[in-house]
Amino acid sequence: MTRTDPGDVTLIGHRGCAAQFPENTVGAIERAAPHVDAVEIDVRRCGSGEVVVVHDADLERLTGASGSVADADYDELRDLTVLDSGQPIPRLDEALDAAPDDLVVNVEIKEPSVAGDALDAARRAANDVLFSSFHPEALATLRDRDPETARALLVADGDAERAVDAATGLGCVALHPPIDLATEPGFVATAHAAGLAVNAWTAVDRDDAERLLAAGVDGIVADRWDLLPERSSRD
Repeated sequence: MTRTDPGDVTLIGHRGCAAQFPENTVGAIERAAPHVDAVEIDVRRCGSGEVVVVHDADLERLTGASGSVADADYDELRDLTVLDSGQPIPRLDEALDAAPDDLVVNVEIKEPSVAGDALDAARRAANDVLFSSFHPEALATLRDRDPETARALLVADGDAERAVDAATGLGCVALHPPIDLATEPGFVATAHAAGLAVNAWTAVDRDDAERLLAAGVDGIVADRWDLLPERSSRD
C-alpha cells in the first residue's frame, strides 16, 4: 500500500465544506473554492420541477420549514434560508455559475429522475463535472445520454470486488466509498487494478484524512478544507 502525498490527493469540499460554510449554497461554493480541487453538491427536484441543490428530502433541518423539497415550489424555496445563513437553496445552474471555471464540481444525484436535467445543466457550465450517485439507474441514464460523462458510483458497504464490478459495468471512472470501506486492506488496490479512482467520504478531522492518505486514496471528500493545511491554495 502506497501512502498518498497530501499535495497529490484531490480535496473535495463536501457540500461546499459543510462544517465551515452553509452547506450546498452559492456562498459555500464561493468560499470553499480557493482551498479545494472540487466541491461536492447534492441535487434533487422541487415541486415546480427545477433541479435544486439540497441534501435532505425534508426541509426542517436546513431551513426550519415543514414539508418536503418535492412539494415546494421554487419560489417558496427562494424565501427560505439555509441554516440561518441568509443563503437560499440554489438551482443547479446557479451553483455551477458560482464555481470558478477551473473548479471541478461533483454533482451527487439524489433522485434518478433528475439525471437528464442535471446533465443538461452540466453541458451549459464551463466546469468539469463529475456525477456521482448511489442509484445505478441514474448513472446508466447518464451513460446512455452521453458516454463521455465522468461518473462515479457511491457505495455504502459491501466488498471491493462487488463494488468494482458494479462501477465498471456502469462505465464509471471512480468509486466513492465511505472511510471504513476505503481503508479496508486491498480495497484501493482492487479499484486501481480495474482503472477506477477512489474518492472516499466523509473526512471530518485530520485523523480521518491521515487514514485515507495511508490507504492510498485518490480523493478525500471532506467537511473542512483545512484538514490538509500543508496544501497550497488553488489561487
